Amino acid sequence: MIKHMKEIILPGKLVANEPKKIPGCYIEDGKTYASTVCMSGEDYVVPLKGVYIPKTGDLVVGIIKEERFNGYVIELNSPYDGQLSTRDSREELKMGDVIYAKILAVDETKEATIVDPRRLWGGEMMEIEHVKVPRVIGKNSSMLGLIRDATNTTLFVGRNGYVYLKGEDTALAVEAILRICRESHVPGLTERISQMLREQSKVKTPAQAGKNEQEEQVSKEQTVNTRYG
Repeated sequence: MIKHMKEIILPGKLVANEPKKIPGCYIEDGKTYASTVCMSGEDYVVPLKGVYIPKTGDLVVGIIKEERFNGYVIELNSPYDGQLSTRDSREELKMGDVIYAKILAVDETKEATIVDPRRLWGGEMMEIEHVKVPRVIGKNSSMLGLIRDATNTTLFVGRNGYVYLKGEDTALAVEAILRICRESHVPGLTERISQMLREQSKVKTPAQAGKNEQEEQVSKEQTVNTRYG
């Protein structure tokens, strides 16, 4: 990569002196150029806007938009739909159902073949820009871990920008995700999110729970001693 400081790259600007398959970029004359507005760092280039294009191997959150005789049409927050065969679904689905699944293949028309669906229920869904998904997930899922532990919430984050949440404090989880999306380009994001979650979390950590149990036990012993001492 040519850039070493975080920088906004405009469409048409050189990104790399060699051909590289990078989202939001195109290759011309053996070099890589930005096709949309991107942010570059020391070892990455991330598009800041654009529609989601299905990609083989992506894990996505989708919505059943149509039932057919041999399968389902899946809405993927994209101009392009996904197709799920009844042979690849272990349960019967209906219109409006939300699933978490994998894209097995994408054809020349950008239509995605969906496999391994898991129906999600009892939670809520939100939409973010798909280009912000890597920041929401974090390196080695570190950001997701912070949110999950502080809110006791299960999160399914699709590469297509749909996020499904179910748990104890989904409101705080949503607030954290929205803040990550707003401030994804600002240094020190992980520490700010961590601090926000520590200050606002209503979920007790194992250490806090243990401390409270000890305090409760001491209180009971003091009550017994007072009564019979």
